Parts: sequence; C-alpha cells; structure tokens
Amino acid sequence: MAGDPAARGLDDDAAVLEFGGESLVLTHDTMVQGVHVREDEDLADVAWKLIAVNLSDLAAKGAKPLGVLVSHMLGEGDERFVRGLREILEAYDVALLGGDTVRAEGRRAWGCTAIGRASHTPVPDRRRAQAGDGVYVTGVLGRAMLGFEDRGSGSADDLAYRRPQPLLAEGRMLAPVVSAMMDVSDGLLLDCWRLAKASQCTFRLESTRIPVADPARASDCMRWGDDYQLLFTAAPDAQLPVAASRIGQVDAAGIPALLLDGQILTPEEGLGYQH
Repeated sequence: MAGDPAARGLDDDAAVLEFGGESLVLTHDTMVQGVHVREDEDLADVAWKLIAVNLSDLAAKGAKPLGVLVSHMLGEGDERFVRGLREILEAYDVALLGGDTVRAEGRRAWGCTAIGRASHTPVPDRRRAQAGDGVYVTGVLGRAMLGFEDRGSGSADDLAYRRPQPLLAEGRMLAPVVSAMMDVSDGLLLDCWRLAKASQCTFRLESTRIPVADPARASDCMRWGDDYQLLFTAAPDAQLPVAASRIGQVDAAGIPALLLDGQILTPEEGLGYQH
C-alpha cells in the first residue's frame, strides 16, 4: 500500500506528484458533524473551515492552489454552506473544479480535495529535519481554543476558530529555507512528535519559548490544535523570510523523540487531538 513515492509513505500533509516538469501537490480532508465541528455550527463556517484546512496543507508544502473538489451532504442550511464556500474561494482566489453532492441519514460529512502547484523543489517534507536545526513555529498557539469557548462573539479568537486563515504566502516564502515543514492542526506537541518521528530525530522544546495565547493555560494551548500555523525546522543560520518563534532544536538523528523542558513526551500522554 502507498508504495508510490508520491504518497510519501502516507506520512506527510499531502501527496507530491511529479508531472510535466512540475510538482503537483494533492491533499484531502474530511469533516464530520459532531466530531470535527459542532452540530450547531453555522454551515457557512463549516464550508470555510473545510477549504481552509486543505489550503493549509498546501501552505505547508509551499504550494499555490490550483483548485478544489468538494463533496457535500445535503440537508438544512445548504444555502449557508454555499455562502461560506463562495466567501473563502473568493478570499483566496481558488477555483471550484467540481465534486459531489449526496443525501443520506445520520451525521453529515463533507470532504475536500485541494490541488496545488509547488513553488520550490524539493517540495517541503516532514522527513528532512537535520540534527542542529532550529525548531520554529509561526504565530500564536491556542487562539482557536479560546475562540471555541467564545464562539459567536466576533472576537479575533472567535474568528481564529470559526474562520482559520491558511498561511499560503508564508508557506511559499519558507519553502526554499526550511528543512522540514507541516501545519499545526492537531496540537503543537503532537505535531512536533510527528515531525520528529518522520525525520527520525529528537526534538527538544523549551516551554518558555512557545508563544501561547493564554500563559495561564499554556499546556492546553500547546495541545488543543486548530491553529493552522506553520511548524518547521531550519538551519540555525537561516535567514527566515517570515516572523516565527524558535521554540527548540533538533538533536540526535536516528532517535525519534520529543522532549519538553528535558522531559520525554509520548503520544499516549495526550499531546493533542488523535483521530
């Protein structure tokens, strides 16, 4: 299974397909009502997030979106879904290429396949972190968590949860600089573990360096997820083209591990959202 090199061993944000002298980047995500979004969520926000999380995967590969295919389960609020879909496609100038609609019973589900063109070769990968690299993250972590608790207020935190902003431009600028990169979707700590595991390296993080939205709840901010910031490694002398915080370093190639303030952490300890 997944033996084609384009699949990257199913251990990355997206598949990378070499085609006609270019690299196409393909990703797919599914959202289920009551699992990934609340059952009372405005379907305009569901549509926005469905597209945004896929565009965020393209951002982590430094890709420019070419278009999306969307599957939609019909039901109440379809007009709101269409409105949210139109809003994000217009906001990011992304083409709707097609998809499917179905009617069924039970929890509603939505899917999106996003297709992009890589802006740099080699296309950023989760597997290329090197011992001696710094570990970096853009933005602030935990805003979506606070927004989930403040839903409907219209605050910046509320919008961070309901309408995440994929960092497409930042991903393209970082692509020539990083050694490894992914987006933070399931919590910083869990995604750091995934990056370390894919690269077969040890990541040593310092909690005081990690930018969090609520210092009193720093542990939750590092685990909650839905941030869609970019997590990456780069050489210590790299000139970063975007603002980012250095939160640790890469050590000991060949030994996948995650340490926070010297303490070894494992996925079994609740590092983030597990599917």
